[in-house]
Amino acid sequence: MDDAFTIQISSDLVKQLATDTEKAKKKTRKPKPKTPKPSQQNKIKPAIHDDSPSRKGVPSAAGWPPMYFPAPPPANAEVDAIRSVLQDSEKVLEKLEKKEDEMVVEVTQKAKELHDKEFKLPQPKPMPCSTDLTACLECYKENTKDPLKCSTLVKNFADCARTIRQQVSSSSQ
Repeated sequence: MDDAFTIQISSDLVKQLATDTEKAKKKTRKPKPKTPKPSQQNKIKPAIHDDSPSRKGVPSAAGWPPMYFPAPPPANAEVDAIRSVLQDSEKVLEKLEKKEDEMVVEVTQKAKELHDKEFKLPQPKPMPCSTDLTACLECYKENTKDPLKCSTLVKNFADCARTIRQQVSSSSQ
């Protein structure tokens, strides 16, 4: 099965990535935080920075640069929703692939049937009175000097031809 899936990117994510890359370009070197001397440790309380938009870029009271924490992992409900959508889309994809396979077989079969019908030579209908005709011809070959001996065979052939003509003319009316 193909492991393809779709990812949707929001405009907020694009903006965030754009601002992060701009910040990364501006920062050439990260300054090392100064460690306070033992006498100053009692005086300065470490500032806790939250990652809220109102605090980003605002230096703390101690003069330290703001701390950036990684984004929290998505909530379990979001992950479960994404997984269920992914599973549903995989099931739909499997159904579509099965349907496609069935349709390919069906179309191939119909194409073969049409090809066979179009290019199949029709069965030739037997020529009526062919036995009487061959008998007449054989008689003429044997009796080249006296063709009147074949008169009964010629009469049989003529009678057969007449009945066939009558059948054809009555069926076409």
